[in-house]
Amino acid sequence: MILAKVIGQVVSTVKLKVFKGFKLLIVQPLDSDEKPKGKSMLVVDTVQAGIGDVVLVIDEGNSARIVIGDALAPIRSVIVGIVDEIQTDRRKEK
Repeated sequence: MILAKVIGQVVSTVKLKVFKGFKLLIVQPLDSDEKPKGKSMLVVDTVQAGIGDVVLVIDEGNSARIVIGDALAPIRSVIVGIVDEIQTDRRKEK
């Protein structure tokens, strides 16, 4: 799973039936300190996330298709959770 922040929304007037009822969002992957890491990506939203939310993304086709419920869907990445809080135990290196 990838920790990411929603940074935008894609509006499409025509899309495949499998995507009906789902938003398409742009997310920026984050590291554990919530700093941007890597390239942004387009994902299907299954949890009603919005711009500014920190989310959990599955970036693996078979798992994404299981979440959507369509084994033949042309999909790779889906949002599966909205993060409420991140806690880390950072020990100072000596």
